[in-house]
Amino acid sequence: QVQLVESGGGLVQAGGSLRLSCAASRGTFSYYDMGWFRQAPGKEREFVAAIRWSGGITSYADSVKGRFTISRDNAKNTVYLQMNSLKPEDTAVYYCAGDRPAGKLSTMKYDYWGQGTQVIVSS
Repeated sequence: QVQLVESGGGLVQAGGSLRLSCAASRGTFSYYDMGWFRQAPGKEREFVAAIRWSGGITSYADSVKGRFTISRDNAKNTVYLQMNSLKPEDTAVYYCAGDRPAGKLSTMKYDYWGQGTQVIVSS
């Protein structure tokens, strides 16, 4: 089983940038589709972005398109989420998730999850 650990969260002003990282250990990371999700207080967890195991296909939620970029480095067993032009509504706990390919990136079931990293965007 792959284990996932997120890092890079923090407090940033609106308009700023953050880069989240998700390091994987164990398992065969290079064969896993990877996703980022977030959960704001009082809200359900929502899809943010995902990337196919090969890195050639990505998917984004409409709310982050053009501002966030997901990427991966299979040699480092790490997936990244570059977040630019941050807005207060991006405030949430961000979770990394992964699993073997099983359909559409935004709706497939992910079995492996990290513990989350907090992102707070101040206005």
